[in-house]
Amino acid sequence: LFILPVRGSEGLYMVNGPPSFTESAVFQRDSGKNCKAVAFSKDGSLFAWCNGEKVNVVDVTKAELLHSFDLPKTVCLEFSPKNSILATWQAYTTAKDGTAGVPNLQLHDVKTGKCLKSFIQKKIQNWCPCWADDESICARNVNNEVQFFENNNFSTIANKLHLQKVNDFVLSPGPQPTKVAVYVPGSKGAPSFVRLYQYPNFSGPPSALANKSFFKADKVTMLWNKKATAVLAIASTEVDKTGASYYGEQTLHYIATNGESAVVQLPKNGPIYDVVWNPNSVEFCAVYGFMPAKATVFNLKCDPVFDFGTGPRNAVFYSPHGHILVLAGFGNLRGQMEVWDVKNYKLISKPVASDSTYFAWCPDGEHIVTATCAPRLRVSNGYKVWHYTGSLLHSYEVPPNEEMWQVSWQPFLDGMFPAKPVKYQAVPSELPSAQPKPAQAYRPPALRNKPVTSSKLHEDEPPQNMKPQAGSSDKPLSKTALKNQRKHEAKKAAKQEAKGDVNQESTQSSAPQNAPRNAVPAFTSGDPEVDKKIKNLKKKLKAIEQLKEQAAAGKQLEKNQLEKIQKETALLQELEDLELGL
Repeated sequence: LFILPVRGSEGLYMVNGPPSFTESAVFQRDSGKNCKAVAFSKDGSLFAWCNGEKVNVVDVTKAELLHSFDLPKTVCLEFSPKNSILATWQAYTTAKDGTAGVPNLQLHDVKTGKCLKSFIQKKIQNWCPCWADDESICARNVNNEVQFFENNNFSTIANKLHLQKVNDFVLSPGPQPTKVAVYVPGSKGAPSFVRLYQYPNFSGPPSALANKSFFKADKVTMLWNKKATAVLAIASTEVDKTGASYYGEQTLHYIATNGESAVVQLPKNGPIYDVVWNPNSVEFCAVYGFMPAKATVFNLKCDPVFDFGTGPRNAVFYSPHGHILVLAGFGNLRGQMEVWDVKNYKLISKPVASDSTYFAWCPDGEHIVTATCAPRLRVSNGYKVWHYTGSLLHSYEVPPNEEMWQVSWQPFLDGMFPAKPVKYQAVPSELPSAQPKPAQAYRPPALRNKPVTSSKLHEDEPPQNMKPQAGSSDKPLSKTALKNQRKHEAKKAAKQEAKGDVNQESTQSSAPQNAPRNAVPAFTSGDPEVDKKIKNLKKKLKAIEQLKEQAAAGKQLEKNQLEKIQKETALLQELEDLELGL
């Protein structure tokens, strides 16, 4: 049903996906060691590759060669969304005498094979023109302006969006009307900004759907949601001036087409490793913070919905249907994955794909491919196919002295595979589970015969549901509000200590820590149910205190009042347990 193209020093070939994993007969293996680029069309029916001699286009469904273009130096290929055009890019070169080079970006008609238009495109960054999903609009960034062509007519520029130094733009997915998100970097003290427009209304800032400006941005990544109602912008600087991070500084901004915008408040400091929209367009997940990193799902109000706690992870992947989420630690981490059921926020499996440099969901929403590719890693190159329940279904490692450069799934259009109910039981597999041997910590000779004492550098935070319970309007506090709240708590604690309200038995060090908790019960936890219990317990303890005073004054107490006093120790213990559990 599926095929996976594999490109490497062994050539280019295709493998049938689950369950057979045999070499596919629909594609004749290209054994050349110089295959630079491959591309599938959006619906997976057409496949193009450059083998260092020609760019070839095949119809995968019929297994026939459609075209062969004499473009040996092509390093990038891409099909337009409806398979009308194949774009190819070769490195731009100037003549030895300094005269301008020839156009290096070509747009070919897939039906006729004719070259429709050639452009000079010097940089490989954003080399490919962007199409709307119905191909009614095609756009490219040229000299600080975005040029728009309509209906693949490249002889006339239909529209221009001119802003001072447009650095990047992204067209919205889905049906008309097409929206455009543009990023303009700041200069001479002016802030950077991201603006959203609806094509073709480009007449100045008043026509913009939304605008978000910010300082601290050398680079901005813009992500549209599937329904084209909002954009997430990750603004990053090259250098963190505080010296806290190698990765520079990042901030996450939410910009909606209705004009709303916000900074997404991330509860842990540190880099933002990954941000992904759920395909349902109403939630997004961010992985952020110094290791061990936190991962949180937010809603469109930028309020946290579910917190996955902390762990060794730097990437997040939603399944095509949005019903399963994978958190993973690749690159300089060990390849641990956590597979979560999004609806119930339950952990399904924890497979480990060591040394992985690539991860992709199969369009069926059931299978996953992980791979170790050169040049990122030059040893142990190969790929693995998994079921999301944690079963390893297929594993291939290239022979020694060979390299694998790329592997991917054949794409399919949305809706081809209906979503299936989530399984928790691992599917059967002939391969053993790929659990790596746990690395033993180094122990100096003097300690080798002594019992091992386990010590952790940090305790991982557990996952927790952040949805406010019914009848509660508690909202997560902003950083400023939290700061003010802490100041307020500290003042109250100091006052209480000065008055001598704090019990003499409690030590000096613990009093200021306990006092703020008692002083501000409203913010004790994110869970309103726990807050309620704490409040009730404190009420009961206060009543007991009053009864004790009455007894000391010589008042005769009733039987039920005496029983209340006897429960004091149990109530204090329950209160302590609740507060420690927060």
